[in-house]
Amino acid sequence: MSLSLRRVVAALVMSTAVLAATPATAQAATAEVDGDITVLCGASTLTQDADWFFPDTTSPKALVFLQHGFSRANSNVFALARKYQAAGFLVFAPTLPSTNSSGCTVSNQGDNTAFLNNVSAWIGEATTSTKPLATSYAKAATTAGRAGSTLPGKYVLAGHSAGGDAVTYIANRLRTTFPAAFANLRYLQLLDPVKSPSGTNMADALTGLAGTALPITAISSPPYSSNGNASGTVELVNRLDRPFLGVRLVTGSHCDAEGATTNWLCTLLGGTSKAANVTALQTFAINWALDAVAGTTTATYYPGGTYYQGLLTGNVIQTLS
Repeated sequence: MSLSLRRVVAALVMSTAVLAATPATAQAATAEVDGDITVLCGASTLTQDADWFFPDTTSPKALVFLQHGFSRANSNVFALARKYQAAGFLVFAPTLPSTNSSGCTVSNQGDNTAFLNNVSAWIGEATTSTKPLATSYAKAATTAGRAGSTLPGKYVLAGHSAGGDAVTYIANRLRTTFPAAFANLRYLQLLDPVKSPSGTNMADALTGLAGTALPITAISSPPYSSNGNASGTVELVNRLDRPFLGVRLVTGSHCDAEGATTNWLCTLLGGTSKAANVTALQTFAINWALDAVAGTTTATYYPGGTYYQGLLTGNVIQTLS
């Protein structure tokens, strides 16, 4: 065999090997990593628990920032985080304080805007390797066997209860302060949101976001004490003039977003969830996020679609508009 022919054969063999290896390198085992993240709180720096959920792909569809509510922790939203993970999203679930003498809290109990500005910077500065979110991710990625990988370039903000108030503020803060990050924000998902007892964070943020094309939807339970008489949902409906704003679970519980990882405190105050409601919430949450990130509309999950209409006629949901 001539030298030139041997080179051609060698090149073909190498190309075949590379092609054969490509599918394998695109896959990875799912991983949950118990990490942490720093955030400024007045003159101090807090180190907060922050868990990462890696999907079984090296190219996640987007980063989902999943925020728990008042008196809750990130562990309470793990069931939903795992649904996002299974759908191909990378999930970041931090714990934020519910009480803090400096106002560094998930809900606004006086004035938590300075603190939420610092939390917003996690996403706003996500592409800077020395900033908190990128640093937290790098450590978690190494633990998960993804060393050297980078954060996805698309973002989803999702918040339950007071966490819904917080992520709405964060979304608007990105709009005003981090326009490049806001351009990559694909969806704002509110899960039985509760307006903070003080201030106008949610109202102001929704007013600011009203003129944008950012998809914003809620999955809510009926008005009762645990969700502040649906205060966050009322704010959403009053502030956004859009033809579709999500659904209300007719017999829903404030604990539905927590699903299997809720606990006695939520069910004591918010009632025990029904399996059908948890399934509906998770199905809508994941599929609406998939559509928002991909820029598609999977008809079955919206008014007029088979899945949606089945729940509507079965009196499982009502339409928010």
